[in-house]
Amino acid sequence: MADGIRLGVDIGGTFTDVVLEGAGPRQSTKVLTTYAAPEDAIVEGMHRVCAAAGITVSAIGQIIHGTTLATNALIERRGARTALITTEGFRDVIEMRTESRFEQYDLNLTLPEPLVARHRRYTLRERMDADGGVLIPLARADIEALADDLAHGGYDSIAVGFLHSYVNAAHERLVRDVLAERLPGVMVSLSCEVSPQMREYERFNTTVANAYIKPLMKSYLDRLKTRLRDEGADCPVFLVHSGGGIMDLRTAADFPVRLVESGPAGGAVFAADIAARHGLDRVLSFDMGGTTAKICLIRDQSPKTARVFEVARTYRFKKGSGMPISIPVIDMVEIGAGGGSLAQVDALRQIRVGPESAGSEPGPACYGRGGDRPAVTDADLALGKLDPEGFAGGRIPLDPAAAAAALDRDLGAPLGLDTLEAAHGLAEVVDENMANAARVHAVENGEDLTVYTMIAFGGAAPLHAARLCEKLGIDRCLVPPGAGVGSAIGFLRAPFSFEATRSVFMRMGDFDPAAVAALFAEMAAEARAFVRSCDADAPIGSEHKVYMRYSGQGWEIPVTLDEAEARAPDAATYLARFEAAYAALFGRTVQGMEVEITVWSVNAATPGPPVAPLDPLPDGADMQASLQRDLFDAGSGRVVSAGVHRRADLAAGATALGPALVTEEETTLVVPASRGLRVLADGCIDIHARATP
Repeated sequence: MADGIRLGVDIGGTFTDVVLEGAGPRQSTKVLTTYAAPEDAIVEGMHRVCAAAGITVSAIGQIIHGTTLATNALIERRGARTALITTEGFRDVIEMRTESRFEQYDLNLTLPEPLVARHRRYTLRERMDADGGVLIPLARADIEALADDLAHGGYDSIAVGFLHSYVNAAHERLVRDVLAERLPGVMVSLSCEVSPQMREYERFNTTVANAYIKPLMKSYLDRLKTRLRDEGADCPVFLVHSGGGIMDLRTAADFPVRLVESGPAGGAVFAADIAARHGLDRVLSFDMGGTTAKICLIRDQSPKTARVFEVARTYRFKKGSGMPISIPVIDMVEIGAGGGSLAQVDALRQIRVGPESAGSEPGPACYGRGGDRPAVTDADLALGKLDPEGFAGGRIPLDPAAAAAALDRDLGAPLGLDTLEAAHGLAEVVDENMANAARVHAVENGEDLTVYTMIAFGGAAPLHAARLCEKLGIDRCLVPPGAGVGSAIGFLRAPFSFEATRSVFMRMGDFDPAAVAALFAEMAAEARAFVRSCDADAPIGSEHKVYMRYSGQGWEIPVTLDEAEARAPDAATYLARFEAAYAALFGRTVQGMEVEITVWSVNAATPGPPVAPLDPLPDGADMQASLQRDLFDAGSGRVVSAGVHRRADLAAGATALGPALVTEEETTLVVPASRGLRVLADGCIDIHARATP
């Protein structure tokens, strides 16, 4: 099917991006997201790209979809009426959290409320030990009595999380069986299936989140499949999960928590594909849309992954203030800095931007859809970065007067600034927020961003990427073709994949090669079976990891193993791999301490698209712009005259010096005075620092 006609769809907080490939030149479009019925925007975009390609909707052979619906439901607390069943004595785990303070000196610190209130959390008398042995048997009669109580509660969904069920899931499965008999219409999520990993707070919270959004997502996915079929697109529909792979509709409906980062994951896959095509081993992926900005480190053409991430952070996206979700995920930092992010002046007379967003309804003030507060897009328009008549291909005309009025009222008047100064202040704050997030993310991972290449995509990223490079000391930035719909293109590059994990504690002094080999074989069989259920014919590769730490440490680091090291485990090899990874991250190892393995994982995936060699780059002439536009250049702090070029007119090898603007239907690329650009053989625009005299 990879060679057929395929549709990629990314529902974002502001725009729904639709991309069609396999029917001649790639077609793409952006449609304002329709919150009440997200499938409406998908259908509109699908018909639009099919008409542009000259095909009927029925010709589409496969649809790959990513969505923010799961994330938004968690953030906005719009989930189902949910109950939690847990081990007696552990009712308050999801409220006690880890007892750590994410803001040490805030005496009025308020922790986020758990998704399930205390009166909806139930317990059963049962207990497993850490090795999976039964300490207290679970009585079926107790489950039946609890089922009667749950029936009176009117619950739509139930999460089940028992202590140490990741080692022995017998009690959780017994609860599911009884509930299926007594409450057949209620959805049930088991922690042993949703997140079979140690640490009960993260595991319970992940299971609760899955249960909370499960009815909503199942309803949406069923509705979407029916609507697409009614429109003529009766083809397989797959979802992109948070780890950057593809899964089928049934699995997505059962484990919707794996969709929480599906859109951003597609963007990281897109950036990794561009990195592979250009042979880049150190890449900073920068994805900025209408609601958020996402930053991801890509090493050796693979995005960095993690086992835990947070959603719905309440303290300006401060780490620790959100809900931890324990699933395989592409590791990235996400902040409220998109085109729709709203600005205000705080009590200290400072400009603050985000995380609140105008979204698509009503949108920034310049959209003319009822929004009257200044957003990043309003500032970009006032600074000359956007053409008010050409935004979104001319389908969304922008109102400069409305943007100026919002900037003047909410920022200019309180601070004594004119319109241009207010817009510049807003843009600098949002750019510095993103730069700070990138710096912290790099430091946490032991990386030096000055040796990295940025790959920028998303509707707003090309507007801000070069300024971000100036702030971060990055010399080179690539803006690929289709940058405005990069995540949707990434969906079409994503493999079918599934990561199986197990929490099995093992000290290196007790390393058991036979048990390790058997564990890896079991996980590989599980992961490969899932991938095979999605694609029966494609070859499947596997990646093996162990998560290791020194005894007494609270968290582990990932250690990658090759196939031979998983099939024929050796303690000395594993230890050497751990010490090398630990030294790379922290600069040194710790002598004389025992090393432990806590989590094991196998990721099975189909191969990605082949990387074709780039054509030789022809010599190109300097581009001469036929149109000039006033542009505020942040680096020099003044208004300059910038040449305006249409991206469709640029030939490979063409060059230009900033200040310049490169326009296309879905975005605009801003080249400041400190940079030059060159068009590469594959259509990527290479923005690079100009040589200093």
